[in-house]
Amino acid sequence: MTDQPADHDTTAERQALSAYDVSALCDHTKLLVFGDSLTHFGPEGALPPHDLRLWPAALAHDMGLELALFAEAGWTTRQGWWAMTRNPTIWEAIAESSAVVLGLCSMDSMPSPLPTALREGLRYIRPPRLRRAVRKGYLALQPQLSPYLPWQALPPHLTVEYLERMRNAITVVRADVPIVAVAPCGHWGKSYGYAQPGRDKTGAAVHQWAQQKGIPVVDLYAETRSYVDNHIGNPDGLHWGFDAHRDVADAFLRTFHTHTNWG
Repeated sequence: MTDQPADHDTTAERQALSAYDVSALCDHTKLLVFGDSLTHFGPEGALPPHDLRLWPAALAHDMGLELALFAEAGWTTRQGWWAMTRNPTIWEAIAESSAVVLGLCSMDSMPSPLPTALREGLRYIRPPRLRRAVRKGYLALQPQLSPYLPWQALPPHLTVEYLERMRNAITVVRADVPIVAVAPCGHWGKSYGYAQPGRDKTGAAVHQWAQQKGIPVVDLYAETRSYVDNHIGNPDGLHWGFDAHRDVADAFLRTFHTHTNWG
């Protein structure tokens, strides 16, 4: 897979600069979380994001903050960056943030038998009957090909590029806001052929970037490994049960208390 970075886009930085004066007038009462489906899926499927059994809501409650969650199923760091450049509610949430979690990169590390641009373009195939047939074929092939192909949804060098763009845009508005990043989780998902060859590479790249920028990291795999190894959680093998969500929330809370200037 040859996935090259887009031309440098300073849209979010420009919008962040324009929000600077707004931030000075804010009370900074929000926990801003960027994430994927791990933020809002439980053992039986998707839930309202403010359900206190989910780690973002539990963490916000424990920190005494209001949750501002921006997440979608399948989001990579690239989707997080794109959302930041386009969604005005994110700009407002940045200005009001007391703490930030960059909870993206797990999807980046997942196998992708098709180049990302083609895979993401399946939704645009017309007519609908053809789209459904192509998607069905892809989903049938994905678990068979994933263990044998080296490609992943986003290469590690792009993961850290988009994380850095997000970090930079946030700190333009909230220079001293504490930020915590994540290293990717594991899975036992049949839909991916039980494979995740990109996890270690993505995790190493994130840790290196975070160390350079002075950002603490919560290792989602380390925090949830016992559940993954014992197949405890959602039967899809990708999402966690509520005990894992609680452990992840506790890990973030410890990290904010001991490795940032929060509180």
